Amino acid sequence: MSTTAPPIPSRRRLPDDDTPRVTIHIGGLRASREPLLIDTVLGSCIAACLYDPETRIGGMNHFMLPEGVDPSNPNSARYGVYAMELLISDLMKLGASRARFRAKVFGGGHVLRIRESAHSVPQRNIEFVRKFLEQERIPIVKQDVGGYHPRRVVFHTGTSQVFVKYLGQQEAERTAQEEMVYLISLKRRRLDGDVELF
Repeated sequence: MSTTAPPIPSRRRLPDDDTPRVTIHIGGLRASREPLLIDTVLGSCIAACLYDPETRIGGMNHFMLPEGVDPSNPNSARYGVYAMELLISDLMKLGASRARFRAKVFGGGHVLRIRESAHSVPQRNIEFVRKFLEQERIPIVKQDVGGYHPRRVVFHTGTSQVFVKYLGQQEAERTAQEEMVYLISLKRRRLDGDVELF
């Protein structure tokens, strides 16, 4: 089910300065004390952007599933619970205050062309990140989740601005294919718990 309608496209542009830019993928995260543009493409995955508005320390993660077990890497950031804990830890190590954290959340799109249900990957991801942040008392100040399109998300850690672009059909198909291959590989290795794929 779609949790929100697509917003009106923003006219804001990415800053034309020399801010360094990095790209993260599934299981990736990055935190920075210096201004940094963190870029990722999301389908059913979630990216949580956390920042301390006083110190301007911020970071973003990109996770595929709410929870799971990977014997070779128990703290794999491909799973939401570890991705969130690792990002919080990295931000605090840089000097951010947990009490001041704010969150912006993106993704959870139904791009996989599989049955849509309350137990599907996108919906479970959305529910997980909302519940996690509520339990940690980190307010969500902006969110753009659900729907049927992949998104490119760019987070500016220095200003906490987020730039979101809905992607076209070609990018949508490529994102869906990458995520499906990834999910099937986890299913074969039985690392995904009881996640519903089909």
